[in-house]
Amino acid sequence: MRIGIDLGGTKVQIGLEENGVIVRHQKEFLTKKTDLEASLTQLKDFIRPFIAPEVTGIGIGVPSVVDTASGIVYNVTNIPAWEKVHLKDILEAEFQLPVMVNNDVNCFVLGEHRFGIGKSFRNIVGICIGTGLGAGLIVDGQLYMGHNCGAGEIGLVPYLDQNIEYYASGNFFSALYNTTALAAFHAARAGDLQACRQWEEFGHHFGKAILAVLYAYDPEAIIVGGSISKAYPLFSQSLQKTLTEFIYPESFKRLKILISENENIPMLGAAALTHLNLSV
Repeated sequence: MRIGIDLGGTKVQIGLEENGVIVRHQKEFLTKKTDLEASLTQLKDFIRPFIAPEVTGIGIGVPSVVDTASGIVYNVTNIPAWEKVHLKDILEAEFQLPVMVNNDVNCFVLGEHRFGIGKSFRNIVGICIGTGLGAGLIVDGQLYMGHNCGAGEIGLVPYLDQNIEYYASGNFFSALYNTTALAAFHAARAGDLQACRQWEEFGHHFGKAILAVLYAYDPEAIIVGGSISKAYPLFSQSLQKTLTEFIYPESFKRLKILISENENIPMLGAAALTHLNLSV
């Protein structure tokens, strides 16, 4: 058994993985995010009930740049106190188990490739759309992280007057329409025409993000996850219309765009980090 942890900017979830299945899991909201010691204490207390003799390692995904060799995380998104945290050393000292740390979207794509709908592909881009927008890469069957674990940060690519993330994440709804993605989702589902138009516009911008991925990585499949992926039917039509701009139609015909089906995938991917060799 292995422990997989998905640490977000607002909440953390933990799962106990056995044979590719999460057999026990829990989640809670993060508190005292401006206090480093208090937040680390919360994390350790959250993990402790999952420690058992059968557990062989801990993997954790965080929304930040990670020194994967040393397990240091830098400037974690929405956790102000986590500017430079030796997370691997801290957790290994606490639990006497090997700990692997990586970017959260890398864990997502690794989980999809090992245990999810990406198992049959060798070249995948996983995109998570929620509060922000990030991507993880599987290249020729291997998790590709780049030199500084920063590969796949497509959300930070300049776009219009901001960057892609500004227009193709939950930020779009708060910044442009003073609402939330969740409120817009419910409104559109209830037939509100203004909310429907907001999702249509969102799909156009997200389509531009997909185009950037296609030109940069030419994957077999793009797997979309994150909270906003649940609203895919509301923006799929405008997304597909924008994707007709892709200049290589034959390549586009072979592309698969898939929506993640398993909410436990980030935890499964984090647990998979505990293999010393990340080849898949």
